[in-house]
Amino acid sequence: MNLSPEKKIAGVLAPLFALRGEVDLGIGDVAALREFIDWAAGIGFELVQLLPINEIGADNSPYNAISAIAIEPTTLHLAPGSPQDLTRQDFDASLNEADVSGLRGGAVRYRQVKELKKRLLEKAFENFSANASEDRRSEFRKFFQQESAWLGDYVFFRVLMEVNKDSAAWDRWPAQHRRIERARNWLHNLPQDQQAALAKRQEFFCYIQWIAHQQWRATKSFAEERGVALMGDIPFGVSYCSADVFAQPDEFVLDWFGGAPPEPYFEDDAFTRKWGQNWGIPLYRWSAMRANNFQWWRERVRGVRRVFHLFRVDHVQGFYRIYAFPWRPRLNKEFLPLNEHQMLERTGGRAPHFVPHDDNTPENREANKREGEEYLRVVLEEAGGMRVSGEDLGVVPEYVRPSLRSLGIAGFKIPQWETRDGVIIPGEMYERLSVATYATHDHSPIRALWNEAFANAASNTGAQARATLEKIALFAGLGGNSQGAAVSSPPFQSGADLEPPLLGQLDFEKDFYPAIMEALFKCNSWIAIVMITDLLACKYRFNVPGTKATLNWTRRMQRSVAELKSSRKEQKRMQLIHQLLEKTGRV
Repeated sequence: MNLSPEKKIAGVLAPLFALRGEVDLGIGDVAALREFIDWAAGIGFELVQLLPINEIGADNSPYNAISAIAIEPTTLHLAPGSPQDLTRQDFDASLNEADVSGLRGGAVRYRQVKELKKRLLEKAFENFSANASEDRRSEFRKFFQQESAWLGDYVFFRVLMEVNKDSAAWDRWPAQHRRIERARNWLHNLPQDQQAALAKRQEFFCYIQWIAHQQWRATKSFAEERGVALMGDIPFGVSYCSADVFAQPDEFVLDWFGGAPPEPYFEDDAFTRKWGQNWGIPLYRWSAMRANNFQWWRERVRGVRRVFHLFRVDHVQGFYRIYAFPWRPRLNKEFLPLNEHQMLERTGGRAPHFVPHDDNTPENREANKREGEEYLRVVLEEAGGMRVSGEDLGVVPEYVRPSLRSLGIAGFKIPQWETRDGVIIPGEMYERLSVATYATHDHSPIRALWNEAFANAASNTGAQARATLEKIALFAGLGGNSQGAAVSSPPFQSGADLEPPLLGQLDFEKDFYPAIMEALFKCNSWIAIVMITDLLACKYRFNVPGTKATLNWTRRMQRSVAELKSSRKEQKRMQLIHQLLEKTGRV
């Protein structure tokens, strides 16, 4: 596939859980993804971007996975013959025990979906154990041997989770389970029948990963056949409650927790405004990782290489320095009302700060830059010829973006945030080695901002939405002249002589939507990506950062991919998108 930055392409970002397939089981899976790839290719998109596909924990966040490498089982397509060990009889029997119609409507019901898919996989594994040919058993053993560097510890962790009521919080397990060496001794001292039963469960979790790798590799091949590249996602961190931290605690700093510094932009989140975002991810003990040639990071990259054509590194600036908290996120509410003196008393004098260095001196900035480049070179070395992009948004040190460009890593451009001296930077001035998009999974869709700007015009959120839309409009050349009259001739050459348009004079569908899409596709960036909700002009949001909102990571598309294909309204909209892709040279 031609993924050279010399060739401009366009893509669409869609969280897998949100996709609706023709016969899914309450969550988007690889079968729905294949339908989506086919639909996207027909429009002219040459890339589909996904969120991380690693196994999720209790909060369902793909950015807080319980394994940095294991694939989330709910992404698997389970049906009679898929995998080949799952019979029609077992499939129907399992579905009869579940309210599948209830699962398929509305938001993702994770507990029920996980239970159903686990039951189906258990049936398949039982059949595999009893009836598999020697060739398939040999393939299974070969998979375990090839992936033994991470798989053995992972399946042991999953069994210990089951023993401990499905909790991944290993630091709250009984003492004999909290360290992997102790846990293995505990297992060794069990009666033979219990050891055999737990060994079988480890084999079951290995089987799931074997099937997962088969299905995802097949999906990658399907995408290639349709001329579509799959873009994966590697979060900078991994959950404290993960198999990785449990198995290799010496490679992590377990009493500091990564996040982001305070940001006034988060008006609805008092803690983020005051203290920052506390993600709870353990910090890396880079010296220990360096001692074994960064093996853990190399395994992560290899895992992504197997099933994606290129990947994005979330919070890439964490390689240079990361904001660290001396308390776990579950204590955020207790720290929110404290002043700095009270906070220091509570933490024994430890305050949130950047690690390993702040950026207050030239020496610190140079040290951060040097070390960040060392770690990213390891990622690039293991990536081989794969293209890599880095999410470099938020509070970004001035040396990060030039450093990423020197390494050949494409940074991100959010047009409404790209300004110089208060003026919106035209898309034609973007570096070619960049990825342009109006929104990520963390942002409000543009149509939601539009509604907010008019429905709650007098509120702070309404004013903020209106300001964002005005910036997007200026980027799209919809600015007004000195008398405030709207003009519609994208793209503009300079924002200096344009004033924000009177949004009330614009029609969203006729004026705003076509102009902003054309401006995004026309920019100089290598990749232009449209969030699926922005592509379809939908209002729902997938995640609100810094919150535990019940809708986070649960919202699904209102229509299946098949319904999108058959909808006359969406056909007309996608015809427009195809024409714009052709016009701007991205097809």
